[in-house]
This record gives sequence, C-alpha cells and structure tokens, in this order.
Amino acid sequence: MPNQRLSRAPRRPIRVSFEFFPPKTPEMEASLWRSVERLAPLGPNFMSVTYGAGGTTRERTHATVKRLLTETDVPPAAHLTCVSATKDEVDAVVDSYREIGVKHIVALRGDPAGGVGTKFEAHPDGYKSTADLISGIRRRAPEIELSVSAYPETHPESPSVEADFDVLKEKVDAGANRAITQFFFDNGHYLRYRDEARKRGIHIPIVPGIVAVSNFRQTASFAQRAGASVPSWFASRFEELENDPETRQLIAAAVAAEQVLDLVDHGVYDFHFYTMNKADLVYAVCYLLGLRPTPVAVKKAAAA
Repeated sequence: MPNQRLSRAPRRPIRVSFEFFPPKTPEMEASLWRSVERLAPLGPNFMSVTYGAGGTTRERTHATVKRLLTETDVPPAAHLTCVSATKDEVDAVVDSYREIGVKHIVALRGDPAGGVGTKFEAHPDGYKSTADLISGIRRRAPEIELSVSAYPETHPESPSVEADFDVLKEKVDAGANRAITQFFFDNGHYLRYRDEARKRGIHIPIVPGIVAVSNFRQTASFAQRAGASVPSWFASRFEELENDPETRQLIAAAVAAEQVLDLVDHGVYDFHFYTMNKADLVYAVCYLLGLRPTPVAVKKAAAA
C-alpha cells in the first residue's frame, strides 16, 4: 500500500529555494554548476550562496552570484555577514551586489571569528549585530529584499527562548522581509516556534530550512554544533547504512519528503533546502513533492 502522504497532491503548490556554498577548486566549481543546472529547472523562488566568516569567501561568493545572474533565470540571494569587517567594507559589498543586479541579500551576523562556541566580538568600526547590519543595508539599498536566520531550537549562543525571539523581533523591526530557519528534524520544534513568533507580533514568513541527509554521521555532528536535536526515531532510519550509500540515498529522500509533507499538512508551503552542493538527492525530494522541471530556467549560454 503506498504511503498516503506521499501519494496525494498538496492543496496548494509547494515553493522551494536552494542554498549552495561557493566552490574552492575548479572541480568543485564544475560540480556546483552541475547542481545548479539540475535544480534550476524546478523553478525555485531563489538560489542563495553562502558567505564565509569574516568575508573569507567574498570573491568566490560574488563570482557565483554573478554567474547565477548571467546564466540562469533564477533570482540569486547573496549571503552577507558583518564579522571581522568594517561598515565601509560591508557597504562596499552591498554596492557591488547592487551594481551587478542582485535584489536579495541574506543578512547574517556570522559565526564568531574564533569559531562556533567562542564569544562574538563586533569589529570596532563594524556593524554590531544582524539588526544593525539590516539597518545599514536598508539605508544604503532600501529596495533590496532581506532574509534573516531563525532558530526553532534557539541559537546556540542565546541565553533563553525569550532572548532569541527578542533578537528575531529586532531583525524584523530593522526591515527583514523573511526568516529562514536552521534545519531541524522534529517538525514540532518549527511549529511551536512559528506559533510563538506570531503571538509576539512577528508576522514575516518563517521558511523552514530542510536538509536531506546524505551522510547521517556528518549531519548529526554538524547538528550538535548548530544546536539542532536529532530524534532517536530519525537516527534509527539510517542504522547500519554507513556502507550502503544507495539505500541511504533512497531513505534520505523519502524521509525529507515526509517531513515536508507533514509541514504542508500544517499549512506550510515554502521550503528552503540546504543542498550541500549535492543536487541529485534534493532533486529526488522535490520530485516526490510534485515539482517538475521546465526547459527555460537555465540559459544555455553559448559560452557555457
């Protein structure tokens, strides 16, 4: 008997966006672009490109965003952090994005320069927080769409749930248009977070971040550092599959699709996928969700 959730169509279309990180080598760049060409025909709302702490990937991020603008019809969203940078340096990045036609920035404070778990210290001449960064971008580029981060299980540095919502409210008041959550595996965390945000007068879209698990041990390790819990029932889905990547991929696609469709049952229709620059698994999940490719999303430029 087919899975009833996977076999029925959602009442409304599901909308997706995809996140990539900039490549470090020519081989990684080729792999990234294969992923873009695979996923762009699904018609995502946007594709975002991450930005390393302290601007460590600034040039690679800028180059990837520019190529997305040139060779696809999918709007890019450029990540921007303010760690270890002056206001002038950050403003220059905003100006450079505007010059090439970027209309969407994902504004983030960024991890502390010393790494996750160390204390964040703002640059003496820099933006002091994400809300401060948003205000700066709004003054310089009021037309740009701004997305920010949100944490259904609270930010690892947050002293309390209340403090976490206070930070989100500050970002909204500064001009954020959308929040994208840290990934999670228990939908209850997201649903409670969304409902509590509404009670606090936070009414921007809160888009759930979804990760399809291609490597369970690696993802579980990252989840621990990011403050995302891994339920025992979720871990059990991947037991004894360390040396069986084919089965692991099939399980991962089904589990992620089930998670999304459960959220659809709760009135959620927008989803942000952390692709890890691996397209096939994400494509399979989206296909299970009813998304189908169209032939016009990627411009096959003569030079490509």
